[in-house]
Amino acid sequence: MLESLFKLKERNTNAKTEIAAGITTFMTMAYILIVQPSFMKAAGMDVGAVTVVTALLSAVFSIFMGLYTNLPFALAPAMGSNAFFAFTLVAGGLATWQQGLGMTFISGIIFILLTIFGLREVIVKVIPKNVKIAIGAAIGFYIAQLGFKNGHLMLIADGSIKMGNLHDPKTLLTVIGILILVALMANKVKGDVLIGIILTTLIGIPMGITKIPDSFISMPPSIAPIAFQLDILGALKWSFFPLMFTFFVGDFFSTLGTVLGVSAKAGLLDENGDLPGINKPFLVDAIATVVGAVMGSTVVTTYIESASGVEAGGRTGLTAISTGMCFLFTLFFTPIAAMIPAEATAPALILIGLLMISCVKDIDFSDFTEAFPAFATIIFTTFTSSISNGISIGIISYALTKIVSGRIKELNWGIFILCIPLVFYFIIM
Repeated sequence: MLESLFKLKERNTNAKTEIAAGITTFMTMAYILIVQPSFMKAAGMDVGAVTVVTALLSAVFSIFMGLYTNLPFALAPAMGSNAFFAFTLVAGGLATWQQGLGMTFISGIIFILLTIFGLREVIVKVIPKNVKIAIGAAIGFYIAQLGFKNGHLMLIADGSIKMGNLHDPKTLLTVIGILILVALMANKVKGDVLIGIILTTLIGIPMGITKIPDSFISMPPSIAPIAFQLDILGALKWSFFPLMFTFFVGDFFSTLGTVLGVSAKAGLLDENGDLPGINKPFLVDAIATVVGAVMGSTVVTTYIESASGVEAGGRTGLTAISTGMCFLFTLFFTPIAAMIPAEATAPALILIGLLMISCVKDIDFSDFTEAFPAFATIIFTTFTSSISNGISIGIISYALTKIVSGRIKELNWGIFILCIPLVFYFIIM
């Protein structure tokens, strides 16, 4: 049954590898069960309800993604969009959280329509090949940067970046985790990432970093305080449209970057850097955002941490389903998921980032008009911590570089059309 559903042999994998990969993905993104409620608390939303909704949505739509697309992508509320929602939109006094959910819902409906009419796939094909190749490398640097920050190896304050303090137990645990993972990867141990996270988590116990909960089982609280509370009519104000556009562009290109970058690592892209049947993951992503808004969540999107599962050998939808099942279990075992410290997953992110950077070798550096946009994509993704910023700058710089070099004929009409909303996006940010 598993073979007929997921074509495991065709993708050179097996059920054991896929399940381990799914658990690995879950462990690298389990932090969302803590981060999302803490962010939404700042927006005045019920913490217990947000925790349950986050776990439910991550479970249901990761499983849906696996069954419908047979791709190893997991979903959860988007980092970046949730911060914008909580701290800029609601805490900043621009809108109520109910209106914010209404904006998210409207953005999701637009995503669904664009997907159904095939416009999202058209946009993907319009993006230059070298920019698409650069996305994978950009995500590699971005993931590595996340690992350095989460593991306290990189301290960012007052606009400066400093090395972490090795006298800090958290930094030391990250270094220990890196050494464990390097040893496992160098010796090609099966399930290296998962084993590394578990061992680092256990080592963190005597160091006082991994906290053992009083109870491993807890009953999920009610979602009534936030479910079905969205205010769609209240979101239809002219002053809110620029804010909705920010939601839209950010999620659109973040999802695009994740899907292409992770697919490249999994060897699923064609010779043009496109993912066959890309509308399927796009549709799941769009539906997840709409349902998420109804249930009381910010934008739900495909997670970049899916790369950890791919690195662990995940190649099919069984990986995503395994991740979803883990999220289902956390509805009753949330304390266990909360045990995994950021310092245990940071080494995995750093080394997975290293492995994803390898696609840089496929960029055409012999042509400056092709190399510069790719470079811009990587740099802006890394240093602004935003995939959508990087891809947007890459597309705009591609058009400008071709124009100033007198090679405007190499541009297709789609690039010019695409640049208009992207320029507007940066103006209203």
